[in-house]
Amino acid sequence: MSKRVLLSENKIDIILNRFCCQLIENHRDLSNTALIGLQPRGVYLLNKIVSLLEENFKIKKIKKGKLDTTFFRDDFRRSNKPISASSTEIDFSIEGKSIVLIDDVLYTGRTIRSALTAIDSYGRPKSIELLVLIDRRFSRHLPIQPDYLGVQVDAIDGDRVKVLWNETDLKDIVYIEKKYE
Repeated sequence: MSKRVLLSENKIDIILNRFCCQLIENHRDLSNTALIGLQPRGVYLLNKIVSLLEENFKIKKIKKGKLDTTFFRDDFRRSNKPISASSTEIDFSIEGKSIVLIDDVLYTGRTIRSALTAIDSYGRPKSIELLVLIDRRFSRHLPIQPDYLGVQVDAIDGDRVKVLWNETDLKDIVYIEKKYE
């Protein structure tokens, strides 16, 4: 397997700032918007975006949450190993709010479908948008597309897109492991 860098730390910073500008453009002060990171890896992206919005763009009181979709997935009972879920932390009402779901990689779309099902448990939002760092566009099983996109990657089955965050992996970088080259 060969490994190639898709996004360096510098490119990730540029994308994160672009995400912030797009969110402000579409949601102004974010007062009626909630940003929800999908557990586990979307939460790192959520935290980086919230930090930038607060520090660089001076937006305060951002509603943010974490959503675990483990038990809403259509495949959670198909594994023989024990299931361990992450926590869900949504301590505000989503009723009538604009929700932005945040995840690191959009692959088949099944995690997003399960997030849409899970979010129904918390009320009826005004709208739901999707923000992803990486879109593996030729791998979709469901008709789900991002509203905010870092980069699209053409990856075939067997290829792996790895997103590393400095909080857990000591650096921000995205690379692809190609099965065949």
